[in-house]
Amino acid sequence: METSRLQRGSDFAGLSRRVAQAGLLERRPGYYAVRISLVAGLFGGSWALFAMVGDSWWQIPVAVLLAVAFAQVTLLAHDLAHGQISRSRRRSRIAGLLVGNLAVGLSYGWWMDKHTRHHANPNHEDHDPDVSPEVLIWSHKQAEAARGLPRLIGRRQAFLFFPLLTLEGVNLKVSSFRALRRPSLKGRKIEGLLLSAHVLIYLGALFLVLPPGMALVFLAVHQACYGVYLGCTFAPNHKGMPVLTAQDELDFLRRQVLTSRNVSGGRLVNVALGGLNYQIEHHLFPSMPSANLRRAQPIVRDYCRSLGVEYVECGLFASWGQALRHLHEVGRSLRR
Repeated sequence: METSRLQRGSDFAGLSRRVAQAGLLERRPGYYAVRISLVAGLFGGSWALFAMVGDSWWQIPVAVLLAVAFAQVTLLAHDLAHGQISRSRRRSRIAGLLVGNLAVGLSYGWWMDKHTRHHANPNHEDHDPDVSPEVLIWSHKQAEAARGLPRLIGRRQAFLFFPLLTLEGVNLKVSSFRALRRPSLKGRKIEGLLLSAHVLIYLGALFLVLPPGMALVFLAVHQACYGVYLGCTFAPNHKGMPVLTAQDELDFLRRQVLTSRNVSGGRLVNVALGGLNYQIEHHLFPSMPSANLRRAQPIVRDYCRSLGVEYVECGLFASWGQALRHLHEVGRSLRR
């Protein structure tokens, strides 16, 4: 038994050596220089187009385009938080504050803390904040304990999932401002200043260029599309995969692989999801540049198969289907 445990504990070390020998943990400054330039161009170009179109209902497509730009900026903030772009924590934090707080209104410090806890215990019903039953229910145990809004929504949560995603952009901003009250949040003053500057500049631009009614419609469309984009980016990664409990004792490799799902689909899906479609590789090697995840996939997949560890991959729509079926199943007891 002891020998078995030692062998299981060394499984990730063996994989890590193979990945390191392939040079896949090295930084990719050229790739990120191009990607940052393209995303900055999309972000700035969307705002420039907004100013050019002016008082017109043609602003609705612009709102959708700006939502895509916001999502791509958020994905860059994700890579910064993981140290994929720069080894310097100070530089990553400064860039993250500008990209997250100022550009899209997302608290970099709050999100980084939340996401770090998710990576440490993915899909764990007690420790992963991404499966906490604040609105949706992710396990049968949570369904049994559900009260109030989660209990009400949980009955039909599979059908309400995508409509609820339209509120996710606003929810992230509200959560970011709420986090400013936490003494544990580092640099609360600068975070609050940059978040407030984002809101003032964002709303100021909308109401300066557009009539009030049109500005409100633009805001609603933009934030709704932004929320749906982010939800459709992150939901396929873990939703519908096994939810862990305190009774599950898994080593690092199995904890990350068995709770994650890869999404196939080629270069378009890779760009749209910011490399997070290679979720298994990302969870095993969070600091690996997203451009290297595709090359790491065959190494990780073959290694998992050699160990008999299930490696899950499917298409984007199939991943959404699995997530929705899981939500419907765990809400079954609430419909009785």
